[in-house]
Amino acid sequence: MKIGLHKVALTLFALVGIPASADAQRYAVRGPLEASVDTVSWSPEPAPDTLPSYRARTDSLMSVRTRRAAIKARGLRIVVSIAARQLWVIDGRDTLYKASVAVGMGRKLEYRGRRWTFATPTGVRTVLAKKQEPLWSPPDWHYAEVAREYGLRLVNMPANKPLKLADGRKLVVRDSLVGIMLPDGFAPLPADEHIVFDSTLYVPPLGTKNRFVDGELGRYMLDMGNGYRLHGTPREQTIGSAVTHGCVRLRDEDVQWLYDFVPVGTKVFIY
Repeated sequence: MKIGLHKVALTLFALVGIPASADAQRYAVRGPLEASVDTVSWSPEPAPDTLPSYRARTDSLMSVRTRRAAIKARGLRIVVSIAARQLWVIDGRDTLYKASVAVGMGRKLEYRGRRWTFATPTGVRTVLAKKQEPLWSPPDWHYAEVAREYGLRLVNMPANKPLKLADGRKLVVRDSLVGIMLPDGFAPLPADEHIVFDSTLYVPPLGTKNRFVDGELGRYMLDMGNGYRLHGTPREQTIGSAVTHGCVRLRDEDVQWLYDFVPVGTKVFIY
């Protein structure tokens, strides 16, 4: 049974049919941030008048505090409104850039005793690193989603121990690739497909080539830690919607602007 990684991702994100918002408003930058820029005065007004609705009072308070902190802060910062699905790059009281974003879907997944909540967290984070042409290493929740959707068992492959299949063949890792050990040698499996045998989805070990997906994060990525990122997407029609598993997703041209002009160490206020 073959399940392509990109095919599965397309299936998952097609479940949410919320139309994208209007195109992002962009402000031309003629040079580095220290140089002159076309700016507009920023105040609380561009942000939405209402805050997102939360079930927990502590989350609501965090959102209010984060928004207030973003307004009062000085210096360069990124501000993200989950409710408005908008991102601003602010320097002092000047808006340098504005873009529409996709945010967390707010759904929960339970699979065999494990639980995940797919929401964009509120609070203050920091740009820890920037990458061009980033590879995505799917977390465990991705495989749990696929297993549940296709009615498969889920087994994590050990990195240094072969797994015996029902027909006697063995799944092994050689040179960072998962494959089948045959009588005449090692046969690698396609790195861009899920590994499914005997109605079981096998999760490849971290670090193997089968655990990486090219193109899912777009061309640029800003890492905020703990698996949360500002990144591009091959599915730009989802921008403006609540469809992600927690990351903030942008059009590639928008995240490229962030990559070029926002340095590592910049604070990100998410409310």
